[in-house]
Amino acid sequence: MRKIAMRSMMFAGAAGLALAFPAIASAQDAAAQDKVGSASQPPAGMEQESSEGGLTEIVVTAERRNQSLQQVPISATVLDATEISRKGVNSVADVQQIAPSVAINTFNRSTFINIRGVGIAQSAPTSNPGVAYYIDGQLIPHEQFIGQSFYDIGTIEVLRGPQGTLTGQNSTGGAIYVRTPEPEYDNISGYLDGSYGSFKALKVVGALNVPFSDNIAVRVAGVRDRRDSFTTNIARADSQPGDLDLWAGRVNLAVRSSDEAIRGNIRFDYFKSKSDNNAVKRRNDTVSTDPFTIEEDARSFQNQDGFRLSGETKIAVASGVDFRTLVAYQKLNTYDQTDGDRTATALPRPPAGNVGRISYASTKFDTFMAEANLLSSGQHQFNWVVGAFYLDETVKLLQLRDNNHTTELVSSTSTTRTKADNTTKSVFGQVNLFLSDAFEVVAGARYSDDQQVYDRFMVANAVPVTGAIGVQHSTKVTGKVGLNYHFGRNLLYVTASQGYKAGGVNLTVGTPNFGPETNRVYEAGFKTQWLDNRLRVNGDVYYSDYQDIQLSSLLGSLPITQNAAAGRSYGAELEITGQFGGLGFNAGAGYLHARFHGNSCITDTNAAGTDPGCPTNLRFVPDGRVLPFSPEWTLNAGVQYEVVLGGSGNSITPRVQWSHLSEQVATPFPTFNTIVPGRDVFDARVTLQIAENYKLEGFVNNFTDKLYIASQIQSSSSADGGIIYGAPRTYGVRAVVKF
Repeated sequence: MRKIAMRSMMFAGAAGLALAFPAIASAQDAAAQDKVGSASQPPAGMEQESSEGGLTEIVVTAERRNQSLQQVPISATVLDATEISRKGVNSVADVQQIAPSVAINTFNRSTFINIRGVGIAQSAPTSNPGVAYYIDGQLIPHEQFIGQSFYDIGTIEVLRGPQGTLTGQNSTGGAIYVRTPEPEYDNISGYLDGSYGSFKALKVVGALNVPFSDNIAVRVAGVRDRRDSFTTNIARADSQPGDLDLWAGRVNLAVRSSDEAIRGNIRFDYFKSKSDNNAVKRRNDTVSTDPFTIEEDARSFQNQDGFRLSGETKIAVASGVDFRTLVAYQKLNTYDQTDGDRTATALPRPPAGNVGRISYASTKFDTFMAEANLLSSGQHQFNWVVGAFYLDETVKLLQLRDNNHTTELVSSTSTTRTKADNTTKSVFGQVNLFLSDAFEVVAGARYSDDQQVYDRFMVANAVPVTGAIGVQHSTKVTGKVGLNYHFGRNLLYVTASQGYKAGGVNLTVGTPNFGPETNRVYEAGFKTQWLDNRLRVNGDVYYSDYQDIQLSSLLGSLPITQNAAAGRSYGAELEITGQFGGLGFNAGAGYLHARFHGNSCITDTNAAGTDPGCPTNLRFVPDGRVLPFSPEWTLNAGVQYEVVLGGSGNSITPRVQWSHLSEQVATPFPTFNTIVPGRDVFDARVTLQIAENYKLEGFVNNFTDKLYIASQIQSSSSADGGIIYGAPRTYGVRAVVKF
C-alpha cells in the first residue's frame, strides 16, 4: 500500500502540473524568447524542407533532443509515417524487413527482438530483453507487450548497438523508439484508414485531432484489427490457433503555455486482444504434412489486456536549458491456455507414461517508472544532458498443468506460483562538445543499480516451497565515447559504447542466480547526402565484445537462465535511399559474423545428457559456434515510381519490395529443432492518390507464396515445441480518408 500511495502522489503531481500549464502560461509570456532555444529542431517525425523532388530530412530523438538523423553518430534506420505506410510496416515484426541486422521472432506472449545477434532468445519468468523498446518516451520493460500499441505511428527509430548512456539497462543489442503523432493546436483534423483482405483480415485505424484553444489540444486514436488464422485446426472447429482480434485506443492530451516555454502531455492507452493462441505445427506430424494444418483437441486461447498512463512535461527553466520529466504506470495482463501435446490423439494419465496434457498461465505486470532530465536546448557548441531513472515493478506468475485431461484444464497436477519485485535506479549524463566547426567529441556514462527479489511460492508442485526467496543485485557503469567529423551535411564518426542487462533469479530453488551480461562495441560510420540531397548513403562497420551472455533453456523441463561463454562478432551495414522526382528507391544490407568465443558447457533444451568434459546435465558448446538469432545477411530493397495524373495532387504509385534473411539458429545447438532457414519475401502494392485527402491501395504480400519458417519453438514441460510458419500469400485493398 505504501508503494501504491507513493506512486499515486508522484503521478498526480506530474499530471497536475501538466493540467496547470494554461494557468501558468501568462506568467511566462515575458520570458518566452529567452527560454526557448532559437536553434531548436522541429518535433520528431516532422520533415524539414528539401530540394524539389529530393529527400526530406528526418528528425529523431535518439539523444533526448530533436536532431537530424544525418547528424547523430548512431547506426539507425528511421521511418516517418509516409515511409511506414509506403513500405507496409503494419506490426513490430515487419521492422526486420526494412532494417538491416534485425531479427524478430514471435511466439506466445513474446516478441523476441535481436539486433546484430544480441537481444533475447527465449522467455523465462525473470528474463529481460536486450533491445529496449520505447513508445512516446516510455520504456516497455518486457517483450510480452510491445506490439499492441503499433498503430497511428509517427516515426520508428531502430538504433543498432548498445545504448548504455541514455537508454541504459536492457540495451545490450540496441533500442527501438516509436513515436505517435503529437496533437496539433491549429486545426481539427483526422483520418480513417481501413483495409480488408484474404483470411477475412479487417483492420480499421482512425484518429481525430481537436484543439480546444491555443493552449490545449487532444488527439484520440483507435484500432480494430482481426484476422482468421492462416492455419486450420482439423480437430476442433471452435479453436483455431493463429487468429487475431484486437481492440485498442489511445488518448493524448497536450497542453502548453502561450510562449511554449512549458509543454506537457498526458497519454493513456488501453488494449484488449483475444486469440486462440499460436498455430504451432507439430514436428514429424503423421496426420497431415500440410504446414498450415494442425490437430489440437484442447481449447487454446491467449487473452491480453492492460493500460498505460503517463505524464510528460518539458519546461524551459533558463535560456538554453530545458527540464523534462516522465512519470508512467503500466498494468498489463496475459492469460493463455495451450494444448501441451499438440495432438488430438495423445492420452492423459494414467498411466504415467501418457503425455497428453493441457497448460494454463497467467502473468500480471504492475510497473511504475519515472525519469527526469536536465538538458541544453537547441544546437550549440556545447550540448549536454543529465538525468535519473527509476523503475519499480511487480510481476506475478501462475502456471497450471493438467496431465489428467487433454481438452480442458480441470485441475492442476503441477502448479507454479511466483512473484518478482524488480527495482532499477540509474543516473546518467552525456556531453557533446564541438572542438571546432568540424570536430565534435561525445562522452557519456550511466550508473545502474538493479535488484530482483523473487518469491517462488510453488514450483511445478502441489505443495508450497519453503525458503524460496531469491535475491539478485546487479550494478554496472556503462557509457559511450566518440569523435565526430562534420563536413557540410555529412558526418564521419567513431564510437566505443557498452550496454548492460541485469542479472536475475532462476525459477528452481537451489539453482544459482544468473549474472549481468555486457556488450562492448567499437564502431566507425559515415552519413552522407549527394546530388542536391537526392541520394542518401549511410554505413558503418563494427566489432562486438559480448560477455556473460544470458541464455534461457530448460533443465529438468523447467526454465533456467545461465551465463554462457563470451561472444565475438563483427559486421557492416549499408543503407541507400534515393528520390529523383517520381522515382524513389531504398536498399539496406547487414552482414554479421557472430560466434561464441571460448568453449562452454550449458543446458540444451532439446537433449538431456552430459558431454565429456562438462558437469552433469550440461552439453558442450565449442569455440566458434554461431550465436543464436544471428543471420549472416539481412538484405532489403524497394522501388516505386509516382506517375502524376493531371493536377490537384492526383497520382498513381506502384511499388515492389524484397527482404532476405539468412539462416539462423534458435539455440546454441544447431539441429532440426532449432534451425530457422533463410528466406526471401516479395511484396507489391499500387497506390492511387486522389487530391490530398483520399487514397486507394491494392497490395499483395509474399506474392511468390514462399513457404518459410518464422520461428522454431522449443519443448517444455507445459507444451511440446514445433514450428511457426510465416504468412503465406495475402492480398487486399486499403482506403484512407483524411479531413
